[in-house]
Amino acid sequence: LTFGGAYAVLPYVIEGAVHTHGWATAPQMIDGLALGETTPGPLIMIVAFVGFVGGWTKQALGGDLAAAGAVGAAVATFFTFLPSFLFILAGAPWVERTRGMPRLNAPLTAITAAVVGVIVNLAIYFAWNVFWPHAMAGAPFGGGIDWGNVAIALVATVALVWRGVGIIPVIAAAGVAGLVLGLFGLQGAR
Repeated sequence: LTFGGAYAVLPYVIEGAVHTHGWATAPQMIDGLALGETTPGPLIMIVAFVGFVGGWTKQALGGDLAAAGAVGAAVATFFTFLPSFLFILAGAPWVERTRGMPRLNAPLTAITAAVVGVIVNLAIYFAWNVFWPHAMAGAPFGGGIDWGNVAIALVATVALVWRGVGIIPVIAAAGVAGLVLGLFGLQGAR
């Protein structure tokens, strides 16, 4: 149960899928986020991806890896969204009645602050895994920094924040830059 959008849920997905159950690796989660960001529904894409990878890597159905991945994706998607749809259907009338209640402003402000903190935590997690692709919990900055990824991030930040370039051209350019660096072996292998 979380408040907020997909970025508030993803830290819990990462914790369960990567750290607790070992269904996916941190680099696979980065790949899942990249996949999810290419579509209008990032959370559903990421949980389906994690479910697929988990079903595949854990061989959930024995030898049929593709079927295991498909079942894993379906189960992850179903159980990610079933509770929220039930809460929406059951709670919608109550939520509408709370709109004008001033005493709820403070708790909702606190929840908003907590969601922002969770999203910042997620950004740090992904930056750590992209900038230090060989890092582990025991050696958080081990394996050296991937300067190619850092450069792409800095150029993208400058383009977005200070130059006002649109998000689509920046994503396309960053993708091409990452592809070029990867093709020439200039990015840290994941």
